[in-house]
Amino acid sequence: MKSTSAFIITLLASAVCSAQTLTGIESVEFDALNHRFLVSNGNTIVEVDNTGNPIGVFTGDSPRADYGMEVINSTIFTIVGSTVKAYDLTSGALLSSITISGASFLNGMASDGVNRVWVTDFGALKIYELDYSDLANPTYTAIVANTGITPNGICFDEANNRLVFVAWSGATSDITAVSLVDYATTTLVANASLNSIDGIDNDTQGNYYLASWSPQRITKYNSDFTINQVISVPGGLNSPADIAYAEEIDTLIIPNTGNNTVRFVGFQTSGIHEEGGKSQNELRCFPMPVQANSLLSFETTRAGKVRIDVIDASGKLVHSLLNENLPAAMQRVVVGELPIASGAYFWKVTTEYDERSMPFIK
Repeated sequence: MKSTSAFIITLLASAVCSAQTLTGIESVEFDALNHRFLVSNGNTIVEVDNTGNPIGVFTGDSPRADYGMEVINSTIFTIVGSTVKAYDLTSGALLSSITISGASFLNGMASDGVNRVWVTDFGALKIYELDYSDLANPTYTAIVANTGITPNGICFDEANNRLVFVAWSGATSDITAVSLVDYATTTLVANASLNSIDGIDNDTQGNYYLASWSPQRITKYNSDFTINQVISVPGGLNSPADIAYAEEIDTLIIPNTGNNTVRFVGFQTSGIHEEGGKSQNELRCFPMPVQANSLLSFETTRAGKVRIDVIDASGKLVHSLLNENLPAAMQRVVVGELPIASGAYFWKVTTEYDERSMPFIK
C-alpha cells in the first residue's frame, strides 16, 4: 500500500511539474492582490517567481490566455481567440465571457483600472473598447475602425485621456495615440526605428517602455516621446512580447516568446529610476556588489557600436557582456547574471568615440 501511494504521489508531482513548464508564453501581469506574477502559457496561466521560474498554475474554471492579459483589482481579463474572459484572481472562477463578432486576431490589451478594457485586433486593424460597468454582462464597441497599421501592444494614458499603441511591422513602425474624447488617432512617433514592436506599457512617471524584436530591445520614452533610455538585457531578450510595468513594485516584467523565459528589470531595487551615486567616468552600477538585477548605466551622446567588457585586476579580459549598435541615449544594461567567480573587477565600456571604466565587486 505504501509503495502504491508513493507511486501515485510521484505521478502527481510529475504532472504538476509538467503543467508548470513554460511554453508558448506571450503576456505577463502582476497580481498585486496576491503578490504574484502570472504568465499566459499556451492553454494555461502559470505563476512564476521573481527569477522567472514556474511555481504553480492559476486554477479555477480552466483559466486561459492566448495573448493579452490585464488585471483590474481582483479580476484578470484575458484574450482567448475572439473572446475576452474575466476571472476572479483568487478563486479562478469565470466571471464573464464575451465574443467579439468578426474579430480576426485579438492581441494587445489595456485598461483604465476601473471598468474599461481595450483590445487591439492585429488582423482586422481595429481597436475595441469593452465596458465592464456590469461585470457579468459586458458590452463592446469598435472605437477605431481602421488603424492603418498592424496594432499590437496598447496602454492607457490617464493623464492625457488617451490610448497609446504600437505597430508590429510595415513601412513604418509607428507609435500612435487614440483620443478617448473623439477617438481620433495621432502619430506620436513616425518610423520609430524599431521593427516588430510587440509590447508597450507605462509607469507612474509618464514614461513608456516598448519591447521590439528588431533590434531585441526595451526602449524607454519620456512623456514627450523623445528617447530617454535603452534597456539592454544581454542574453536575456529573445522576441520580447507583451511586457508589463508593475507600478506597485517599480518593476518591468519581460516575457520572451523566443525562448519562453521571463526577465525582470528593477525587481526589489529602485534601479529603473535611480542607480545610485555617480561613479568615475560617469558610469554607475546599482546595487553593489553586483546582484541578479544590478544595472550598469551610462550615456551615449552619439549612435554607434558599444562594447562592454569585464576586466580582472591583472587587466585580462574575462567576459564580454555586450557588443552592439545603440542609439544616442541613456543606457541601462542588466549585468547581474555574469558567468564569473566572485571577486573584484572593472567594467570597460568602449564606444566609437571614447572609453570608460569603473571598478565593481561580484
